Amino acid sequence: MTNLVKVCAVEDLQTNMGVGALVKGEQIALFKLANGDVFAIGNFDPFSEANVLSRGIVGDLKGHKVVASPIYKHHYKLDSGECLEDETVKVPAYQVVVKEGVVFVAVA
Repeated sequence: MTNLVKVCAVEDLQTNMGVGALVKGEQIALFKLANGDVFAIGNFDPFSEANVLSRGIVGDLKGHKVVASPIYKHHYKLDSGECLEDETVKVPAYQVVVKEGVVFVAVA
């Protein structure tokens, strides 16, 4: 993967909470789950047209790890960015690599 960008240390992320980051001009929402997995999706919620997904509530819905948008409560899968309520809507999902305690995100 040639487009990995160093974003932060894993210890900078709070468990089951989101944080926004600007990576190569893209607003990204990062999430670290209780099991240590780290996910990155676009921060822009297409329904509210606001960059708010990093402020959403993380959970498990229908067997998927998701974040609920804080505005209209649509749920986005953390691994793919797909919206559970409307399969035609998707936010970007980014590959995350954690190496030696550092989070890298693949951005084009």
